[in-house]
Amino acid sequence: MSLVLAALAILLGGVMKGAIGAGVPVIAAPALTMLFNVQTAVAILVVPNLLSNLWQAWHFRSEAMPRRFLLLFAGGGMLGVAVGTLVLAVLPQDTLSLMVACAVIIYIALRLARPGWTLARERATRLCGAAGIAGGFLQGATGISAPASITFLNAMKLPRGTFIGTISIFFVSMTAMQIPALWSVGLLSLEMLIYGFGALGLVFLGMPLGNWLGERASPKVFDMVMLVTLGAIAVKILFEAIV
Repeated sequence: MSLVLAALAILLGGVMKGAIGAGVPVIAAPALTMLFNVQTAVAILVVPNLLSNLWQAWHFRSEAMPRRFLLLFAGGGMLGVAVGTLVLAVLPQDTLSLMVACAVIIYIALRLARPGWTLARERATRLCGAAGIAGGFLQGATGISAPASITFLNAMKLPRGTFIGTISIFFVSMTAMQIPALWSVGLLSLEMLIYGFGALGLVFLGMPLGNWLGERASPKVFDMVMLVTLGAIAVKILFEAIV
């Protein structure tokens, strides 16, 4: 039953990924944490994170933010994920689960608090390095960079293509650093890589449907589905970690 639920979560993440450019770690990492543990969730998702984002980064490369922004944002993510992976390797499972739940709750709160607020591009360029480091640290420690990375880019009110191109390049750079970091601390094994390629198949299965829906449906629909799903998962993780 756990495997079926895990597959459905990853498939839904793939649909979200195709629709809005992000969704695999946002949906799948908390779900896999709830079903297994944080280390397993992070290890399984590195392969689909890298390869699905590599495809989208190439497809939307001409629409991404300027090179200086990308270098600071992605470079910060690589630095942050290295530190976050060390945290993942040493903290107790209950603490990590609470971090995942808190990251999800913060993400939901930020998405709901000021939906109309816009971050000017000039100011965003000054902050993108710090946002990248924060997102990378969360990705390394919890498998979810969204409270920092996606919230930051959403605040810029970027067009769909620019958002997808930019966040995909960020995820590719960050995951390229995360894979050797996980291997070096003993959290990434051949078995986890095999599971990761299985997860990649589910992601690629969901992405075309998500892309088709994303070109036709309002982004608000996907936001609402994702936030409600994440809220339910976060409550369950908190309950299990505390009780």
